[in-house]
Amino acid sequence: MTPRERVERALRGELTDKVPFTIYEGKIPQCEAEREMRNRGMCIVQRLVPAYVTHQPNVKVASSHFVRDGKSLIRTCFETPVGTVSTLSEPAGFTSWTHERMFKRPEDYKVIKFMVEDQRFEPCYDQICLAQERGGGDIIFRTGFGLEPLQSLISGVYMDMATFCVEWMDHRDELLAIYHAIAAKHREVYPLVAASPCLHANYGGNVVPEVIGVDNFKTYYVPHYNEAAEIMHRHGKLIGCHFDANCGPLKEAIASTDLDYIEAFTPSPDTDMTLGEARAAWPAKTLWLNFPSSVHLRPDAEVERTTVELLDQVSDPRGILMGITEDIPEDRWRDSCRAIMSGLERHARNKPALYSPC
Repeated sequence: MTPRERVERALRGELTDKVPFTIYEGKIPQCEAEREMRNRGMCIVQRLVPAYVTHQPNVKVASSHFVRDGKSLIRTCFETPVGTVSTLSEPAGFTSWTHERMFKRPEDYKVIKFMVEDQRFEPCYDQICLAQERGGGDIIFRTGFGLEPLQSLISGVYMDMATFCVEWMDHRDELLAIYHAIAAKHREVYPLVAASPCLHANYGGNVVPEVIGVDNFKTYYVPHYNEAAEIMHRHGKLIGCHFDANCGPLKEAIASTDLDYIEAFTPSPDTDMTLGEARAAWPAKTLWLNFPSSVHLRPDAEVERTTVELLDQVSDPRGILMGITEDIPEDRWRDSCRAIMSGLERHARNKPALYSPC
């Protein structure tokens, strides 16, 4: 069983020879230790292969690079027939810091809405097919739909969370007009993603229940998951969401969705739910974990023991995947990842009746 086959079986809720271990492509460097762990069964999750490309024929984009106070910055301007907005970002290695988002004044609403409605989509499956052909058996490729319509206004390029909260109280009609425009555009994307060569796709995530609230989640999130899921299931594909924050307040609403898997679920002690509580709340959904980030700092033996104890919280390891979706301290990733894999292997040895012999 290759690492990729193990992940695909687990995503479908089928028996595997051990709980799969996955890590995002940007969280581990290519090196001898990485190759050792891939040979041992670690599967790389490659999230950077899109199923579609986006064009904005009536938006002119121009970027300028400059240095201010010793920092390298990028100002990107988006010019439309109804006005111009801009962003300011600071490259920082594997990521970047956003200092300014598009929305800065009420006049920007019409510009952002125009940009959303100007989007045109077309499939680009050749890149996925080539990547899967070259990737081999220890990489799984994931595509996605982008952020949920409302989440696009909270953690996307349009505005930051604090600004959203103020605007939600002061200019909700304008926000909802953009929300509906984004939702309409997403409906054009659903069939493109569903028809792609990828088995699974993520729809948004990073939802903070303390900000969104249960009622808004039910109103503005759940219907979009279900609408996309209906099309994905029609094509035999799986859909999930990146729920890595406190999920306790949303657990009943998440259970009501047609999502197949909960991705990046981070169990206690880093959030408000244990793995056992998550399995009880979502018995029919695959749980694709993020190993609790705080535990990476503990000794290797404790990391391994925590891995076993996590799996001991569920009576059946089917539909469970152990993943890494956050950064690990540079001086810990080699030993911590090895210890996690040792814990997964120990659990399979200790409870062979729960696993496939293949």
